[in-house]
Amino acid sequence: MKIELDRTKCTGLGICESIAPEVFEVNDDGDLVLLTEEITDGQLAEVEQAVEGCPTAALRLIR
Repeated sequence: MKIELDRTKCTGLGICESIAPEVFEVNDDGDLVLLTEEITDGQLAEVEQAVEGCPTAALRLIR
């Protein structure tokens, strides 16, 4: 499974980072960085929660 990030929608609020910090990070410039694009089974629940919690719908899981 992969994560798709729409940078035109992302505002760098960091909600995803607070839910799944091993996958998402907001850098010092306020830009979201994907620490990995491939999601492991152990990360899936947190990443799904982060995708659902994104207020700008900038994240999407691709199965």
